[in-house]
Amino acid sequence: MRSWKRSFGIDGGEWIRVGFWANKRILVTGGAGFLGSFLVEKLIKEKKVDPRRIRVPRSKDVDLRRWESCVKAVEDMDIVIHLAAKVGGIGFNRKYPATLFYDNAIMGIQLMEAARRERVEKFVAIGTVCAYPKYTPVPFKEEDLWDGYPEETNAPYGIAKKILLVQAQAYRKQYGFNAIFLLPVNLYGPRDNFHPEYSHVIPALINKMVDAKLEGKNEVVVWGTGKPSREFLYVEDATEGILAATEKYDKPDPINLGTGNEITIKQLVDLIVKLTGFAGKIIWDTSRPDGQPRRCLDTSRAKKEFEFEAKTDLTTGLKKTIDWYKSLNGRNRKRAFEKVDGNSE
Repeated sequence: MRSWKRSFGIDGGEWIRVGFWANKRILVTGGAGFLGSFLVEKLIKEKKVDPRRIRVPRSKDVDLRRWESCVKAVEDMDIVIHLAAKVGGIGFNRKYPATLFYDNAIMGIQLMEAARRERVEKFVAIGTVCAYPKYTPVPFKEEDLWDGYPEETNAPYGIAKKILLVQAQAYRKQYGFNAIFLLPVNLYGPRDNFHPEYSHVIPALINKMVDAKLEGKNEVVVWGTGKPSREFLYVEDATEGILAATEKYDKPDPINLGTGNEITIKQLVDLIVKLTGFAGKIIWDTSRPDGQPRRCLDTSRAKKEFEFEAKTDLTTGLKKTIDWYKSLNGRNRKRAFEKVDGNSE
């Protein structure tokens, strides 16, 4: 066991962190996945963290559902950024609710307890917008998090993640353990998972539109009515927010990470049709579920607490994602359709 460590200095009469990342040993669960790979790159390139001081466990080698694996993963670490998650789209959520609940809950609970015992300096838990009640008033405010039950297809995953907020607050109160909880909206961007069963709405739509155009298909089927709204955060913006919170935020209250901009699924489909050049017909399969009626976050707390504001507008982010997807071939294309460890919302 190591002793608690803090690194502060004085500037203009105020206490500030000095060289926050200097000599830190960092565990990034899910660090080889979609979100995690960008975060690890940013740690190395922008925060100048020595790659040898970053630990990225791979799910094929380390099963974080096992206590012994969690203990080994956090050994000698100063910071834990817990991105690893079992996730999927609406179809996956409906098919595997028990897996989503158990895997995500047990990973997070055991990892945080192992980190506490190891006297890790800071634990950053990544939650999900799916934790919010089904009929949360828009924009979603952090104080609304407990005002109802989540949308049914999202509930097992959302509640499994929300448990970590309770654990973080309880550990802070009883043990003085510095754990924070972040609530990102749906993420998208290059390196996302395009697997038909596991992908979220944006990669699923890009896959359908691009491939339909290449194959000369004249129609694409989309689930639902198109009426629900969603908010999307570009993956590199998400990494900026997570790292800013890691550096600057040390309070028990949850924090939303998003853009604060809402778009209906119908509008999203129209935009992706335009950007991909698909000229066929869209067939709405209204027998399929819509999911939560609306999603849009109040992001003012993140701006106030650690000056985070998303930089990438949806059209720009979609263009980058579509260009990346079109550039795939061979092994890289195969990887985009694999079950990727460490996916995140």
